[in-house]
Amino acid sequence: MEQNTYNRAIPVVAAFLIQLCSGVAYLWSLFQTGIAKSLFSGNNAEAAITFSLLLACLGFGGIIAGRMTTKFSIPVIMITGGFIVAAGFFFASLVTAQAPWLLWLTYGVMGGIGIGMTYGTSIAVAQRWYPDHRGLVTGMLVSALGLGGVLFTPVIEGLIKYFGGPQVGEIKTFMALSIIFAVVCTICGIFLKNPPEGYAPKGWVMSAANKGVAPKDYSANEVLTTPQFYLLSTAFALASMGGLMMIGFAKPIAVAKNMAATATIGVLIIAICNSAGRLFWGFVSDRIGRKNAIMILLVGTGTLSLFVNMASGYYIYVLIAFIGFFYGGFLGTFPVLTADLFGQKNMATNYGMVLVGFGVGAVVASYIAGYYKNLAATNIDLMFPAFIIASVCAFVSIGLVWSIKPTKVEYEVVK
Repeated sequence: MEQNTYNRAIPVVAAFLIQLCSGVAYLWSLFQTGIAKSLFSGNNAEAAITFSLLLACLGFGGIIAGRMTTKFSIPVIMITGGFIVAAGFFFASLVTAQAPWLLWLTYGVMGGIGIGMTYGTSIAVAQRWYPDHRGLVTGMLVSALGLGGVLFTPVIEGLIKYFGGPQVGEIKTFMALSIIFAVVCTICGIFLKNPPEGYAPKGWVMSAANKGVAPKDYSANEVLTTPQFYLLSTAFALASMGGLMMIGFAKPIAVAKNMAATATIGVLIIAICNSAGRLFWGFVSDRIGRKNAIMILLVGTGTLSLFVNMASGYYIYVLIAFIGFFYGGFLGTFPVLTADLFGQKNMATNYGMVLVGFGVGAVVASYIAGYYKNLAATNIDLMFPAFIIASVCAFVSIGLVWSIKPTKVEYEVVK
């Protein structure tokens, strides 16, 4: 059934702007040092929990949004998610050193749930409008998160300076970010809607690389009974550890390697390459297949993580660039592989469950990196074991991805 009554670019543009705004979450490196000193008595591991909780709660937000789709419209879900983020950041701006754990609940839990609601839902809607370019469109949307990091880096740096500088301005900056989320998600959320039932773009023929797309739409309960789900979510968690460590500590690592004057460049570089990787690898996966693309990314991530200790001077920025590029690729390919395996209809819920595994990996990665950063207070080389762990995890993930077979219904169709 072919339907072309609505310009399919409109919901994608709206989703792109929402994702752009959500990219602020990946700039935790700008807050890490100041927050650790002002709220957590210099404990980097405890401060990093804030960021890891946000990532961990993305999946729960996706699940909540997926469940809401049976009773509420897409705009209602998007606006609700935006206001949860806005409320979380607003209350985060009121946190003091007397109760620093409240930052975990506000910026971490509330921020993660809200962004998860908008993140998974916008991707699912865009994929339904572009079944002919799912990898490319997914890559474009998730690349907006990285691009948002590029655009917001100077904004956040300026706000921190305006509100009193390091150790003072970080908390107050959350107030401004809460307003941005509320406005953007409300305006853009209005333009997001699903295509008509049975929609297909004119003249579309499924590409050879993705002939295995599931003809059945798996419910959440059905997904949980498949081995593919557990392999996929575990692989996602292990694959992302190196990138998450670098995102959370890019600026502190650059400072410790005597690059303090240009440390913010590291944050910009990883944001740019993170964004580019999401778009590039989403496009590539449409051509060579999802699993092939992911395994290339895993080899790259696992190898480069072993060179963190050796990089010095401006070479550290080269390493940051490539780790960010490969990490972005995971975020551009795993959502599409999820839809390939389990169908498009329940994508928001199903990918939300996969993101729970990613969130567990985020918590572990952030804590490991924070723990070794505490040990490396006077010698950054002592942080290297964290990246060795990340490398091992990436190579283990190769075996998991290789083991993911098409679902039973997929196999019958392909054969």
